[in-house]
Amino acid sequence: MSLSWIGFLSDVDRTRLFDHLTKTLGDVPAVHAMRAVPREKFVPEHLRHQAYQNIPLSIGLGQTISQPLMVATAAQALQLRGDEYVLEVGAGSGYQAAVLSAMLPAGGVVAVERIPELVAMARRNLAGAGFTSVRVLEAGAVLGAPDCAPFDAILVSASAPSVPETLLAQLRPGGRLVMPVGERSRQRLTRVWLHPDERVYEELEPCSYVPLLGDEAWPEGS
Repeated sequence: MSLSWIGFLSDVDRTRLFDHLTKTLGDVPAVHAMRAVPREKFVPEHLRHQAYQNIPLSIGLGQTISQPLMVATAAQALQLRGDEYVLEVGAGSGYQAAVLSAMLPAGGVVAVERIPELVAMARRNLAGAGFTSVRVLEAGAVLGAPDCAPFDAILVSASAPSVPETLLAQLRPGGRLVMPVGERSRQRLTRVWLHPDERVYEELEPCSYVPLLGDEAWPEGS
């Protein structure tokens, strides 16, 4: 297939994708942000012709870039105003962090990733797409980024059987955490509001994410 046809099909896919996202979620900040993020810069070169299809894509090393609808849904669930300090756990290729950054013109994003090759990939992709203010860190022994805490919001781009207490401890009072919670193969996107005197758990959309590995998540090698 010629490059001109690939470009044409990608443009058709892009129009169709954003029409679908707007129809499904409404004219919301997450969809506006995604229009400003070139998804093709966050997928392997041989898959760029599929960048605007509403499907997850492999980025290698057993990891994926999430389906665009789920990226938008998770980002919107954080209910960002635009000035928050946000943590993403599971940076992958950097795409979700870029979308969050586009939603935070007066805020900041820290993204952590446990696979060193993906840390390098995310940094390279974010720089290439112009998102130079996102900090991508290699995950340490403690889940999240406790040395950078507290955060106004946390988005976890990998699933766990329950919400890790270690991450909730990195939120400011009044903050919120969004992550997929449930079984290994199927979860529900869950939002936790950390109020001064209580936690409020809300179950949102059904979803299926790669597993979060380690303490308070799925055992290594499981």
